[in-house]
Amino acid sequence: MELNPSHIMQVGSGFWSSKTLLSAVELGLFTQLGDGSATGEEIGAALGLHPRAIWDFLDGLVALRFLDREGDGTDARYRNTPETAAFLDKNSPHYIGGILEMLNARLFRFWADLTEALRTGQPQNEIKYTGKPGIEAIYADPDRLEQFMQAMVGLSLPSFEAFARTFDFSPYQSLCDAGGATGQLCIIAARHHPDLRCASFDLPVVAPIARKTVDGAGLADRIKVVSGDFFAEPLPEADVITMAHVLHGCDLGKKMHLIRSAYQALPPGGAFVALENIIDGARRENVSGLMSSLNMLIETGDGFEFAAADFARWCGEAGFTKTEILPLAGPVSAGVAFK
Repeated sequence: MELNPSHIMQVGSGFWSSKTLLSAVELGLFTQLGDGSATGEEIGAALGLHPRAIWDFLDGLVALRFLDREGDGTDARYRNTPETAAFLDKNSPHYIGGILEMLNARLFRFWADLTEALRTGQPQNEIKYTGKPGIEAIYADPDRLEQFMQAMVGLSLPSFEAFARTFDFSPYQSLCDAGGATGQLCIIAARHHPDLRCASFDLPVVAPIARKTVDGAGLADRIKVVSGDFFAEPLPEADVITMAHVLHGCDLGKKMHLIRSAYQALPPGGAFVALENIIDGARRENVSGLMSSLNMLIETGDGFEFAAADFARWCGEAGFTKTEILPLAGPVSAGVAFK
């Protein structure tokens, strides 16, 4: 077999492609184009690009399949692909660019220190520069907090939709989303299941963002916004308790605390659901899950993703009698534990 270094080079230089896309999102290129088209000079003028950069940037995005191009040369016209029109135009209801904005503003630079994290086991985010954990720095700034929350929404929408469609809610009347952020999981579940009563539970600083989102969805009569700290007080009681991308940020002790808290808040027959990038048992296939676990090293030091067998073992220790894994969207699955 002839050896080929192309995969090595593709991954090794992958940050070139990544930063090109992230800069396009930062500049608002896909929103600027919307459902129309423009020449390179028109785009350069609208976005404030230097003439030297315009065509390498735009044609690079064409080659990466993030833009379509009609024609060649300086008279060519650029437009969104169907995917960038749907997911990267801020005017689209399916916009997921928030997570890319956060990757660009925060994580791109922090990942430059991955080697240090691998050697020390220490987080490489804001705590290195401010002395405060990254999440505290985010929560202390209302604008950054809302950006972070919206980023999480963009990341989670496909899996939330899949969960609302595929999970059997028929035995249940109420849901509490612990760590509910903007309340988006509750909103989607409530829309799919008109008889379901929902509560979005998160820290008090998050409540105004959640209320604004729930009110904007017209569901304030069916979704309560509840404030509290799930590490310091009991969870609200409900038939189903969900945690979306919460457990992965915790060390094992905190993971067990939250699982036990969910068990205590559920009635017999209730269900605890953890939506996470659950890693395959052999740790060979779920690249996104494994990279996300490295990202938890960068962000928290001791948080980590986990496999289905880990989830089953922890839930069994907490008292749950049965677990199952429900595949959702992309790398995300729902770990479901029944009381």
